Amino acid sequence: MRPYLLLFLLFPVLELFVFVKVAGAIGFFPALLLIILGSMFGVFVLRVAGLATALRARESLSRGELPAQTMLEGLMLALAGGLLILPGFISDVVGLLLLLPFSRRLIAGKMRQRAEEQTMRQRAFADDLQPRGGPAPREPLGREPTVIEGEFEHRDTK
Repeated sequence: MRPYLLLFLLFPVLELFVFVKVAGAIGFFPALLLIILGSMFGVFVLRVAGLATALRARESLSRGELPAQTMLEGLMLALAGGLLILPGFISDVVGLLLLLPFSRRLIAGKMRQRAEEQTMRQRAFADDLQPRGGPAPREPLGREPTVIEGEFEHRDTK
């Protein structure tokens, strides 16, 4: 948690440092105009990417496929748009990298692979928690469990 807090605190300082350096090189108003144009482009990306992702996900579902990769890429596009909206050159560069299809697919693939590995670790841990006699027998999906009705009498033994 501490590295994220440190990054959260250092990121605005780094953005400001880069802005001062760029403003010193090209001038304050051109640098400010670049920041504003980047934010406007981020809003545009969020609008277009959200609609495109929803349409691709609907198309995948209509074919009977799970749109996991499409949803991850849509998440990357949304993150790219959000980073472009943030004022600053570092966030704009990272947002533009996420807009590139190659880098977006690469990052989405890595995220998917990491999620699958996490799931496998959790399953292995859950299997370790099963009783040693093996898992309890389960009814196949779609069938009701067998119920045996009966009566009982509670007797106190003294």
